[in-house]
Amino acid sequence: MRNRKNDVNKSPLGLTVTAVAVLIFLHFPFFIVMLYAFTTDETTFTFPPPGLTTRWFGVAMNRADLWPALFLSLKVAIIATAVALVLGTLAAAAVYRSRFFGREAISFLLVLPIALPGIVTGIALRSMMGLTNIPFSFWTIVIGHATFCVVVVYNNAIARFRRTGHSQLEASADLGADGFQTFRYVVLPNLATALVAGGMLAFALSFDEVIVTTFTAGQQSTLPIWIFSQLTRPRDRPVTNVVAFLVVTITAVPILLAHYMTQDAREN
Repeated sequence: MRNRKNDVNKSPLGLTVTAVAVLIFLHFPFFIVMLYAFTTDETTFTFPPPGLTTRWFGVAMNRADLWPALFLSLKVAIIATAVALVLGTLAAAAVYRSRFFGREAISFLLVLPIALPGIVTGIALRSMMGLTNIPFSFWTIVIGHATFCVVVVYNNAIARFRRTGHSQLEASADLGADGFQTFRYVVLPNLATALVAGGMLAFALSFDEVIVTTFTAGQQSTLPIWIFSQLTRPRDRPVTNVVAFLVVTITAVPILLAHYMTQDAREN
């Protein structure tokens, strides 16, 4: 007798091949960047590389212009993530708990920035700030990043709200808990992993975002803009590859952690 469970779990060969091909297509450029971050040849890029070395990591760490860009990107990502956590959670609670005219339209507008290309969002923000005479500064970068970071937190929070039973909230009210106590002892524990995962994803998206970081703060630039400016210097390409490799690694860690946290929450 055939095992039906194995038949259900076994994927078709064509689907497996397609999935592997898509993964290779998406990640092959990263492996090329990683490979040439260790090349010994700083002028030409031949394959295979003539040799491998780690000296470019030391050269990158000694670049004085790298650290201000890195710290600016970190500051923007941290503040944008904090803003997104507050606004995204409140928006998810309002949309889930309330019934009002235009509720679906507001929900659509909240998730729209993640569907739009980054260049569209950047141009729209640039036009809006120009029309309202808002000077470009550190805070305009934060506003730009928060617009799409809110989406990630909102999606995670609204999904967790929908999996939270109304019976728990009703039981809390029946036991005499007020709104703050219900939020602290019932809602927040259920939302905790979703908010942490959403915050990690928001941080990763903000840290390596290049479109809306064109709102430079004074003479400083964020790390993606620094990488872009280095592409015109052929002799610095190994250093640029090193920094790009570090950026991808830094952003991949919170994304993987967020994936495992949400996966564990679903299994529980």
